[in-house]
Amino acid sequence: MDDAHKIRIAVLGASGYTGAELLRLLLRHPAAEIVALTAEKNAGQPAGAVLPHLAFENLPPLVKTGAVDWKDVDLAFGCLPHGTSQEVIAAIPKSVRVVDLSADFRLAGIHDYATWYGHPHRAPELQKDAVYGLTEIYRDRVKGARLVANPGCYPTSAQLPLIPLLKARLIATDDIIIDSKSGVTGAGREVKQANLYAEVAEGISAYGIASHRHTPEIEQGLSEAAGKEIKVNFTPHLMPMNRGILTTIYVKLASGKTADDLRKELNRFYVKEPFVKVLPTDALGPATRYVRGSNGCGIGVYADRLPGRAILVSVLDNLVKGASGQAVQNMNVMFGLPETAGLEGLALFP
Repeated sequence: MDDAHKIRIAVLGASGYTGAELLRLLLRHPAAEIVALTAEKNAGQPAGAVLPHLAFENLPPLVKTGAVDWKDVDLAFGCLPHGTSQEVIAAIPKSVRVVDLSADFRLAGIHDYATWYGHPHRAPELQKDAVYGLTEIYRDRVKGARLVANPGCYPTSAQLPLIPLLKARLIATDDIIIDSKSGVTGAGREVKQANLYAEVAEGISAYGIASHRHTPEIEQGLSEAAGKEIKVNFTPHLMPMNRGILTTIYVKLASGKTADDLRKELNRFYVKEPFVKVLPTDALGPATRYVRGSNGCGIGVYADRLPGRAILVSVLDNLVKGASGQAVQNMNVMFGLPETAGLEGLALFP
């Protein structure tokens, strides 16, 4: 694609893990031109000084957000911490489309946001226009959106298996247990004691028990699919690995339904989707190593030994399908590009 037709892109918060992953993908995207990178603490430095793996790439220097010339930008990716994106995005000219990777615009109810994130929503006038960007489910909404709220990594891993089954009325709505395990990059790049090597290595820990902020995001999507309010049991765990999420979901089957019915519906729903694959029963069980570095989500379906119940297992790379890859997928939909553009990379193995 010639430069005159490329999408001019600004990445806000380019020095974090999701920003770095976006750059890795966008640098090989045929329609992307990276014109601005922001990093408040590292402003003035070359991108390669903060992201050494990109030192040989021709990238613009890191600047403060206030230095971005928005007339030269078509699309901004927001990779800022939650609570920061709202005011920054509110100040971006309306001519610039936005994909926000923070949690700031994911919850439709601004009061829900205040309850779970501990402060009032700072851009309520924008929230009503925000489209939740779980691409396989809401791509028709994403197409015309000016502001897309990119889903969280845990909610993506939980909703992709569950939404089709709730829409088809194949599982009970009052008995859903979601157990998720994530790599350390899900906590961001900022230095935190709990994420030091000696604190994480050789162990596994549950956190945010009965209170994790992704819970209302999961419930919001599942409730829309079911046409009624849904509450779930959701517990995340921190694993001593860099990337990946494995989510195990325990469900009660609707009367007369079997695990095979769930598998058939998921296969039907995702048969034409390039990034979501339902694994055959004789395949190896879903594992994070099989999607590492890719935009793929693998889903396994199993009959529980307890009658009337089934177990779903989904895996994805939290930095790709769980964040930056899905953001590029949404960009492709917004600009009428092939959905796989820039996302053709296969998983890394071993």
